[in-house]
Amino acid sequence: MILKNSEAEILTQFLQELEQLVCLESPTEDLERNKEIIKLAKNIVDRNLSGGCEIREVKSRPILLWGEQNFDILLLTHLDTVWPVGTFNPTWNIAGDEISGPGIFDMKAGFLQAIYALSNLQKQNIDIKRFALLATTDEETGSFSSVDLIKELSAKSKAVLVFESALDTGVKVARKGTAMYQVKVVGKAAHAGLEPEKGINSIVEAANLVLKIASLNNPDKNTSVVPTIIKGGTTTNTVPEITVIEVDARSFDENELELVDKQITSLKPDNSNIKVEISGGINRPPLPKSKSDELFKILQIAGKKASLPEISAYEVGGASDGNFAAMVCPLVLDGLGAVGAGAHAKNEHIKKSEIIPRINLLTSFFQELVNE
Repeated sequence: MILKNSEAEILTQFLQELEQLVCLESPTEDLERNKEIIKLAKNIVDRNLSGGCEIREVKSRPILLWGEQNFDILLLTHLDTVWPVGTFNPTWNIAGDEISGPGIFDMKAGFLQAIYALSNLQKQNIDIKRFALLATTDEETGSFSSVDLIKELSAKSKAVLVFESALDTGVKVARKGTAMYQVKVVGKAAHAGLEPEKGINSIVEAANLVLKIASLNNPDKNTSVVPTIIKGGTTTNTVPEITVIEVDARSFDENELELVDKQITSLKPDNSNIKVEISGGINRPPLPKSKSDELFKILQIAGKKASLPEISAYEVGGASDGNFAAMVCPLVLDGLGAVGAGAHAKNEHIKKSEIIPRINLLTSFFQELVNE
């Protein structure tokens, strides 16, 4: 790819700022590092954009909010990652067209691309007061602290744009809703050799429940119900008293999620002497395609005006904060972030050659939205 001089300069600056973000590792659980990443993000926003940028604490979590009071287009991002500090060695690495690092694809590059697209509009003297940008630090663990703020800001918006990573070079027009459960099976401990008959084996009962849970899977309706973790027992010579099953359920259909919720929360043990405790529930509702249709059409027009290849639309199983936004905002489009691969995997990376084209797409898209 041959870049114009101005684009080459932009790419150089972009990579410098992205390296700073990636090298300041920010796993969700590390509150101090997340405070530092938000401070760094504010410095980057202040360098690139005019307008108010503030750091807030929401239920003990740091967030960044840029924009004026009269916005109606919300750019939704997060800066926390899934990786424990030191997982990547080196933390930042460029090999050919691939740039790797913890959280680079999910979603620090997307955050920065949104800022650069706004900066491009600002340089063209286009008013960017209709936009606001939110960066949170608890998305990877369910957004429990930031969900109310996300919904509050989304309810004020005509459109919410989510900068989670792209799929190929396309965007995500629908996401499954998610539900998470913990099924705790409580039996009775006893010596496995001397008097096993005096015990009640929680693992055996859990095995029966796992089969019942797995039977709720409904591929015909694209609903998945997956037992993901099972833990039980204490020693090899003890009848296990407690076994815990973790369950992940997902569907594009909210009615399906509610049906699964009812089925899981009403699970009963085969052995009447066993106690079953069930916690959890629906976490994120689905992001339906109907919420994305209008924005995707505008994005396609923007892509043509930017002389970019045709943009693809994907429906995916993963959830994001876009699911929360869809509860209260009429228009939501997701997957506007970086082009690459490996979210939550050791090969997490972005494509260097796609950075400028993606920024150009976003710039054109933002301009189309301003002109609407």
